[in-house]
Amino acid sequence: MSSKTKSIFVCQACGAVAPRWEGKCGACGEWNTIVEEAILDEGPHTRPPILETAAPMPITDGSQPPPERSSTGIIEFDRVLGGGIVPGSLTLIGGDPGIGKSTLMLQVGHRLAGQGPVLYVSGEESFSQARLRADRLGAMHDDLMLLTETSVAGITKHIKAGNYRFVVVDSIQAVYSATIPAVPGSVTQVRECANEFLRIAKGMNLPIFLVGHVTKEGTIAGPRLLEHLVDSVLYFEGEGRQALRILRGVKNRFGSTNEIGVFEMRESGLHEVANPSALFLNERPEGVSGSVVIPSVEGSRPLLVEVQALVGDS
Repeated sequence: MSSKTKSIFVCQACGAVAPRWEGKCGACGEWNTIVEEAILDEGPHTRPPILETAAPMPITDGSQPPPERSSTGIIEFDRVLGGGIVPGSLTLIGGDPGIGKSTLMLQVGHRLAGQGPVLYVSGEESFSQARLRADRLGAMHDDLMLLTETSVAGITKHIKAGNYRFVVVDSIQAVYSATIPAVPGSVTQVRECANEFLRIAKGMNLPIFLVGHVTKEGTIAGPRLLEHLVDSVLYFEGEGRQALRILRGVKNRFGSTNEIGVFEMRESGLHEVANPSALFLNERPEGVSGSVVIPSVEGSRPLLVEVQALVGDS
């Protein structure tokens, strides 16, 4: 029986499916975000299981100890994750373009390469471009493997062929599946590719980080289902003209979401800020009206920040 091609109308902002094209999405209210996508009708859709079928076990069974976290050696990064990377976890890190997501993940991969082979998949840069960045950051290591690939099938083949300890996919919007007749970055492609990486992470007990773009509204591009699929969602924030960068967790199945990590962007890459209060107050003038220092608690540590007010003669 020959397969038939059907079309669906999907909102690129929220992932809602509409019966026909509409100018405004009825689910999220966004305008001009509904795009027609072709789907291949091959009868009942089957998807391989995330894990191999096993017999039910009592939740009180202690024969399988909890997984040990892997420390990256970057204290601020480990703090946001709740103490380190959990084996088999799928983490999504988003941020504005040029904020330093690739720089951060390349430095994390370099630290973890000392514990075992690490695969860094670059879908937006060539090998020479990524190597040039790693050389500038001092992130050269024999066990840091670089793969320039955008096909999810090709990436999956290399992950299964190698005994990797950690995988980074930069970025999830650049990866595509050849079995789905939709452009890379579309809702359907992002959802299916994320599902494939979820199966690999859980089935191979392999931690995988997905780098994601952020829309102008400040949310991660793609369907909201993407944030529900992953175990942790991290946002990398900062002003483009300032050197300060803040890593914030908005979802974490293995720890608190109140913790933040503070970094400073320099020519040689991202550097941890051990005492953020000193950085926040280093340019504060003393004895000036309209300036006061207040303590603010973020996670498990207090931060001293300056609050300014404009004052003048009445």
